[in-house]
Amino acid sequence: MGPRGQDDEQDAQKANRADEPGRPQQAPATPAPTASGPGEVRPASATPGPGRPGQAQVTAVTATPGSGEPRQAPATPLPTASGPGEVRPASAASGPGESGSGEERGAGGEEADGDERVAAVRRVGAVRRLWRGGAQLVVAASLLAVALTGGAIALGTDGSPASVRVSAGAVDPGVLGGGDLDAAITALQTHLRAQPKDHGGWATLGLAYVEQARTKADPSRYPQAEQALRRSLSLAPDNDQALAGRAALAAARHDFHGALSFADAALRRNPYSERALSSRIDALVELGRYADAAKAARTADARKPGVPVFTRYAYVRELRGDVRTARRVLQQALTAAASPGDTAYVATQLGQLAWNEGDQRTALTYYARALAADDGYLPALEGRARARAASGDRAAAVKDLETVVARAPLPGPLVALGELYEARGKAGDRERARQQYALVDAWIALARANGVNADLDTALAAADHGDKRAALRAARAEWARRHTVHTADALAWALHANGRDAEALPYARRATATGYRNAAFRYHRGMIELATGHRAAGRASLTAALRLNPGFSPLGAARACEALGGAR
Repeated sequence: MGPRGQDDEQDAQKANRADEPGRPQQAPATPAPTASGPGEVRPASATPGPGRPGQAQVTAVTATPGSGEPRQAPATPLPTASGPGEVRPASAASGPGESGSGEERGAGGEEADGDERVAAVRRVGAVRRLWRGGAQLVVAASLLAVALTGGAIALGTDGSPASVRVSAGAVDPGVLGGGDLDAAITALQTHLRAQPKDHGGWATLGLAYVEQARTKADPSRYPQAEQALRRSLSLAPDNDQALAGRAALAAARHDFHGALSFADAALRRNPYSERALSSRIDALVELGRYADAAKAARTADARKPGVPVFTRYAYVRELRGDVRTARRVLQQALTAAASPGDTAYVATQLGQLAWNEGDQRTALTYYARALAADDGYLPALEGRARARAASGDRAAAVKDLETVVARAPLPGPLVALGELYEARGKAGDRERARQQYALVDAWIALARANGVNADLDTALAAADHGDKRAALRAARAEWARRHTVHTADALAWALHANGRDAEALPYARRATATGYRNAAFRYHRGMIELATGHRAAGRASLTAALRLNPGFSPLGAARACEALGGAR
């Protein structure tokens, strides 16, 4: 089980057997280990309220440490091009299942229209002009190329597969089935030219594009994914593999209502679909429906115990403040890890859990284990950078983050690198920081042009480093869609940035109401409490933030200390 969805990066245990599309699978004959373990008290119902991506950004998006985005657990292995999809050990249900009654609806995002793409290109062009001749120009230019081609890179300009190389360590082995993602896509394209009516092949290709978008930080793949998944459903209406793919695509675009609807539809066809079970947990978490997410995690744990479910189960517990259980379940998942990808993913989650608690030494130990398993695993490299910065090794942290953003220029690491530049304060660092924040803006424009709801990213980045009024508009829009701890915190901080602290305070309190231990949330609450005249409460919140994780942010920690000194 794993947010901040979504996903995330690696293959969980191999499937005990392949699913047959359109037909429910049977529970394993032998009971598999579950996340709860013997005699564990299961999660209590969480009060519906603010909650983490990704998770899933699992958000189906992997949450980057401290970014507020959903983080995702490993995706389910994709089927081979020529046969039905393989499904990992999903939690076998003892009852009829809780897939819910949500009706399938056309979620998953629509293809970007021409005006949005033109606007995105113009935004990236502005960033390019900022960095002409610099290393960042390479990144901006590549993003610009993606916007101009509308994602044609994946097929090549002449319709033939392009050979864009990607590190095997940066992709989910579950999606690859043992190879790298680009090679898998090339093989699928070749297969589908020969057998264009293979609905399983089209579903697999759609899921591969979703994964490619994530691993390459390239949202232009999403329209291609949608087209492939729609083709699969046109060939075999209601096939659970494509429905689960639509759920993953919707979550990747931050359409969590759509993700839930598609996951429910897939589970009605196949109650043991691990991908659908996992997407359902991610969607409920990202909608702030924590009690329902806990129930869904228990169901998934019973039906398909394995790394994807364990990591999600742990995250649901972490959101309730039950760090001990979250750590135990993740350690269990690490023991069960059957591949370097699993090891890298789970060790990174344990590193983030330690970092959140301010235990930088333990965090660095887990990140080292993740990178030993997969030295190209970017979430571990990003986590190591944050832990190094918190430990005082700022030079190494900057180097790590520069490597991360060169390969995946996502908002979380871009903002983190910009703040490290600001905190370092060398000649030229202010301009370097400004460039990172500008690239966040460019990425958001491209994401929106390809059907991604990027309001949470906008609110988080712009409140501190951009257009504060735009941050508030985005935060209000996201809060209207879903009430989670992360959207509550984002709205509170955007209101604070616009001088509306009295209005911000209830949201800041709501962000910390579930027991989720997040130093940035406590810092935000403390600053808002001081601004509204609640001096004792403000001091207590700021002290709690620094006690929990004194290295939660190079700029935020310094401002918290300064505010505490002025509040005496």
